[in-house]
Amino acid sequence: MPSRTLFRGARVVDPAERRDEILDVLVEDELVAEIGTGLASRGAGVVDADGLVLAPGLVDLHAHLREPGFEHKETVETGSRAAAAGGYTAICAMPNTDPPADNASVIAEVRNLGEKAGLCDVHPAGAITRGRAGEELTDMAELVDAGVRLFTDDGDCVGSSRVMRLALEYATQFDVVIAQHAQDAELSEGWQMHEGYYSAMLGLTGVPAEAEEIVVARDLALARLTGGRIHVTHASSLRTVELVREAKSRGVRVSADATPHHVSLLDEDLVGYDTSLRVNPPLRSAEHRDALRSGLADGTIDGIATDHAPHAPEEKEREFDLAPPGTIGLETALAVVLTELVGPGVLSLVDALARLSTSPARILGLQEHGGPITPGAAANLVVFDPAAEWVVGEQPFHSMAANSAFHGRRVRGRVLHTMLRGSFTVRDGEPGQ
Repeated sequence: MPSRTLFRGARVVDPAERRDEILDVLVEDELVAEIGTGLASRGAGVVDADGLVLAPGLVDLHAHLREPGFEHKETVETGSRAAAAGGYTAICAMPNTDPPADNASVIAEVRNLGEKAGLCDVHPAGAITRGRAGEELTDMAELVDAGVRLFTDDGDCVGSSRVMRLALEYATQFDVVIAQHAQDAELSEGWQMHEGYYSAMLGLTGVPAEAEEIVVARDLALARLTGGRIHVTHASSLRTVELVREAKSRGVRVSADATPHHVSLLDEDLVGYDTSLRVNPPLRSAEHRDALRSGLADGTIDGIATDHAPHAPEEKEREFDLAPPGTIGLETALAVVLTELVGPGVLSLVDALARLSTSPARILGLQEHGGPITPGAAANLVVFDPAAEWVVGEQPFHSMAANSAFHGRRVRGRVLHTMLRGSFTVRDGEPGQ
């Protein structure tokens, strides 16, 4: 007997088809079977979705799952659980593990751990250089054969123009993406926060936005030279947005993402020295945040990525300059976007979900994710209550970590159901498995 679920009377928001209407959605086994009004249940379990939004499952371009090597911070299983709880059906796991994901065996290990957890599709990113040392390219062909779609040395910038050029040239042979952690090492040495009024006031070492912008400008020039696909991850500065916008107008193969914390929070929020707000790149001033919002609104910035970066409590409960940078984000991203971007009208709900799902899926080449929600398509779905309000941190996180930049903030939008290929990974707000 096939398994059937009927979502009755949902607001179906499908960015892939620019759809936003009240419909029934019938899921049979792994696929969407039928969409319409007044559908017969045909023995299906019925979910009353009145007042709820049904959309393609979210896709994260940038998450740190920490395994192998840093299991005291997070594991693939706990990170996958957090992802499912946040409405994600696919995530791209960063390669700054120990050992790093610079060879096929580590890629296979992470992928297998994701399949074993069975809570979302885990797509490991491969390192651009061996050991993420910025000197010698990895065996890109081997990693592509292992299923890698995106390469990055995230956590470190590829500083060598020669190495970055070679990476982009090789990437053209496989049509994969080279993603850069854009941060000039010398300009950012010893940094603690964004350089500006508040760094001076707080007595913390600042890093100027130019540390990012210089690398972005160089990489866009190299992408134009080579024809390679460059992705600017966790963009944080005004000039970065301008550079990407200009490059797109000239036909450069570039995409970009920004994080919920960079489009919501400011450097002035660090006046309390809260280490959960110490992130990399750092929170910047209002002009940079507003530029990121404008970039998301006009499509210059393609996606919203969490940069989920869990740390153990004892690591974050240290002096500000000694605490590692990073915030968790998989469980809060949707609600933060609904609260900070959709609520004020920066993005429509359709466009917000496009940045959280459809565009990231396109960048990663994930044909089963990001919609469209049509008969015969894989039933990778999220159902959420857009009006439900909650306070971040009042309930325990499903991640092993709790270092959220949004701790204590009231947000709107709660995930109730997540479905991966027709099976509930989250039901009534609780992850399964």
